[in-house]
Amino acid sequence: MSTGIIALDGETLNRKQVQTIVNGQAKVEISEANWSKVCASRERIEKQINDGKIVYGVNTGFGKLSDIEIGKEDISKLQLNLLRADAVGVGEPLPTSVVRSMMVLRANALAKGFSGIRKETLQLLVSMINKGVHPVVPSKGSVGASGDLAPLAHVAVVLVGEGKAEYQGEVLPGGEALKRAELTPVSLEAKEGLALINGTQAMTGVGVLALNEAERVGLAADMSACLTMEALQGIISAFESELLAVRPHPEMEFVGSRIRRWLEGSKRITRQGEIRVQDPYSIRCIPQVHGASWQAFNYANDRLSVEINSATDNPIVLESGEIISGGHFHGQPIALAMDFLKVGAAELANISERRIERLVNPQLSGLSPFLALDPGLECGLMVPQYAAASLVSENKVLAHPASVDSIPTSANQEDHVSMGTIGSRQAREIVHNSARVIAIEMICASQAIYLEQAENQLAPATRDFLEKVRKICPPLETDRAISEEMEEIAQFLLKNDLLEK
Repeated sequence: MSTGIIALDGETLNRKQVQTIVNGQAKVEISEANWSKVCASRERIEKQINDGKIVYGVNTGFGKLSDIEIGKEDISKLQLNLLRADAVGVGEPLPTSVVRSMMVLRANALAKGFSGIRKETLQLLVSMINKGVHPVVPSKGSVGASGDLAPLAHVAVVLVGEGKAEYQGEVLPGGEALKRAELTPVSLEAKEGLALINGTQAMTGVGVLALNEAERVGLAADMSACLTMEALQGIISAFESELLAVRPHPEMEFVGSRIRRWLEGSKRITRQGEIRVQDPYSIRCIPQVHGASWQAFNYANDRLSVEINSATDNPIVLESGEIISGGHFHGQPIALAMDFLKVGAAELANISERRIERLVNPQLSGLSPFLALDPGLECGLMVPQYAAASLVSENKVLAHPASVDSIPTSANQEDHVSMGTIGSRQAREIVHNSARVIAIEMICASQAIYLEQAENQLAPATRDFLEKVRKICPPLETDRAISEEMEEIAQFLLKNDLLEK
């Protein structure tokens, strides 16, 4: 249900606002000041045409065909041909949430007034967002340079009444979806097809959603580590601020201070030497490992914050009146950021799986084997660790950097590409896999605390969170299938802002 309006001005949009719009909790509009910029940009395009000047993508072919001049009578046809030729994505459709994110980001980029699009065309894109007309966009087929051509073309063809779109739960021909939403297709004019598809909004659209989820998963990983520390009577001494200060990475101290705060009041944690001198790395090095993952998160956040409010098409219509071909469509800044996020999110799962092993392995935990009440007759939580191991191994494959690969396109005119959209999709998949591993750790820690009858000894913060876990997955009194509960907790972690920073 929409609860407000967010103005797209190409300058101030942030990832949280994008999420609000994607969730249908806000509509979008473009301010009068930005409409003035859009119209002025359009006038510059038309002046260039009327003056008989050659402008890439306006009255020339595309890519390697850029040296072929297009007659004035074919300028509109050129733009329509571009959309049809580039709508060649393959694979399963992107989720509606990703499509909405792409549409919002493209509208925001166009609102900056550097793209030469007409007001009516941009207004149709805004109206589609607000009325819930969602183009069907195949998930694969972008190399992440020259923009996300294929995915964005599948969005753009719906604006001219072609392609397919989902409206009110039904997949329809694009023209029919617009008609049911009481919208009218546009006929593209000079530069407009290129303005709609030459940008990084597929990789950025996926990246924004992945980053929002990664933030929740990172906080959940910190909380899960707290529960495991209480289950295993972990040593809090390694988290002291004076100790962490001698290696002053800010994110490391943020993790340390968060865990100290969440464990405040716990009777289950210990001090150095009380039970043992040192914990294993998967517990003792939580600030260092989780902190490094937060560094990856912060880097990706910085890059996406810039990209959300960038003009990324080509050519750019400058305020001076010049129209210059550049390389803003190249996805490398986002490709590298998403690859870094992949590694950071994967590491949260790596270390979580090692804590799972410590919880279920009686030689390491001192607890009942696999946290079963009747080991031997019961397997307990033996096999959830297998599932975690499988997810962690899959993440290692997905974490290979997509950005180190490049295959030239357009007869070597486009001879270096970013593969950033692949990286963004992989990043989101890794984040989801990591949420599942952390969910398994939470279940194991919950079971260990149950076996130890230690609920009343927990810190207030961890006890409150444990109640949320147990509403979904109560302690095991005997073996039962918990696959659905594992997945439900993972989705709970991905979708809810459960924890303060």
